[in-house]
Amino acid sequence: MEIIYVVILIFFALAVGAGAGIWFYLYKQKKTVSADAIELERLKNVFEQDAERIRHEARLQAQEELFQQRKELDQEIKAQRAELHALEKRLLQKENQLDRKEEGLVQKETEIRQKEKEVNRLERRHEEKNREYDNLIVEQKRLLEKMAGMSNEEAKQYLLNKIEVEVRQDAAILVKKIEQETKEIADKKAKEIISLAISRYAGDYVAEKTVSSVALPSEEMKGRIIGREGRNIRALEAITGVDLIIDDTPEAVLLSSFNPVRREVARIALERLITDGRIHPARIEEMVKKVEKEVDNAIREAGEQATFDVGVYGINPELIRILGKLKFRTSYAQNVLQHSIEVAFLCGVMASELGINVKKAKRAGLLHDIGKAVDHEVEGSHAIIGADLAKKYGEPPDVIHAIAAHHEDVKPETVLAVLVQAADALSGARPGARRETLESYVKRLEELEAVATSIPGVNKSYAIQAGREIRIMVDSGRVSDAETSLLCKDIAKKIETQLTYPGQIKVVVVRETRNVEYAK
Repeated sequence: MEIIYVVILIFFALAVGAGAGIWFYLYKQKKTVSADAIELERLKNVFEQDAERIRHEARLQAQEELFQQRKELDQEIKAQRAELHALEKRLLQKENQLDRKEEGLVQKETEIRQKEKEVNRLERRHEEKNREYDNLIVEQKRLLEKMAGMSNEEAKQYLLNKIEVEVRQDAAILVKKIEQETKEIADKKAKEIISLAISRYAGDYVAEKTVSSVALPSEEMKGRIIGREGRNIRALEAITGVDLIIDDTPEAVLLSSFNPVRREVARIALERLITDGRIHPARIEEMVKKVEKEVDNAIREAGEQATFDVGVYGINPELIRILGKLKFRTSYAQNVLQHSIEVAFLCGVMASELGINVKKAKRAGLLHDIGKAVDHEVEGSHAIIGADLAKKYGEPPDVIHAIAAHHEDVKPETVLAVLVQAADALSGARPGARRETLESYVKRLEELEAVATSIPGVNKSYAIQAGREIRIMVDSGRVSDAETSLLCKDIAKKIETQLTYPGQIKVVVVRETRNVEYAK
């Protein structure tokens, strides 16, 4: 650092000298040589004094900076030495800890070895004791068998027989007690059921709507319909979901079901089987499938005939088929298809009097209850379901609104919606049009079937015997024979908790396995 200041001072002195020389040269031109010399000497002295002063100041500054740097270096060295000392101290502490841990591990290893030796000794003693106990047990068994005069197996059988006798006695006492309590409860329950049945009695009306009669050519035909061990009648009931009643009625069989489509399929199939003469499970299944297709065609024809009678055209074919299903749907004992046709005509008459579009009014009246054809398959009000169907199959917006609003599910905002409401009320309110008994009866049976089909593994369910019995067909691939008992109990418990019904309902679960092979 000192050398740098010296070099700077030298360069500075040179610069000053050069400047002085230049100045002196110029001055010399104007002044005499003597005057120039004197002035030059004077300037030289001045410059030398300045240079000496600058060198002295630079030396002092360099010494001060060097002293400061040495001081900082000493402080840094002291800090590093302190840090190294602390690190060394920590290393010594860790080393001492490791030494202590090593001593502890050695001691624990010694203790473990001693315990292993002790455990081995105890195991050997335990094995010896076990052998002694086994020998003692064998000897005691031998002595007991000798004293009792019977073998070990004979003694077990004797104890089991004695326990079985005691359990049977206790069970008999318990059963007798339960029977006594059941009789007391049954008397009270029977009175309640009889009272409820009397209050809900519908007379011949329900029988007319839920029972069909098939004439037989002779009494012998009843035996053929039943089949060997009842296999024919069971097959027909399982496939159609209809209850066949074969009683003392001469040359007639009754078909009972709350679902008119099933009952119609069963009636036509049975009549054709009687005419054909070949009655066996395979033929029954074949005939029922054939009749189901024919009934489906009849449903479509009924829808087409309804549109033709009313004079409404351009309805989507699928919507016409859904409309035809209403032929087999009743609402408070009123046929819904006939009710829809009647509402369409009433809407047309009122629309012509009011001077609005007659065809659109008839269209809305004919389709207003279309949701009832599928309300057992879709959740919600039949008015909203019908509006969704109409929208799906391209009906005009005002017709959709009239369908949705005919039961105030949405607020009526058009004259057409009010017309449909009025016509629906007129058709249902006329004398003899409706009765509520059959509607509630059918709804109860539909709910009963819905509870059963909601269980996984159930393929079909049929409510028969006027709702006193439900027959359930399960998938043999998903439900085993052992599981059918539990499934039957689960369904019965679910019916008890979810439904309200008179008397009791018999739950029958049927699991059938079929194997088919063809001889070629």
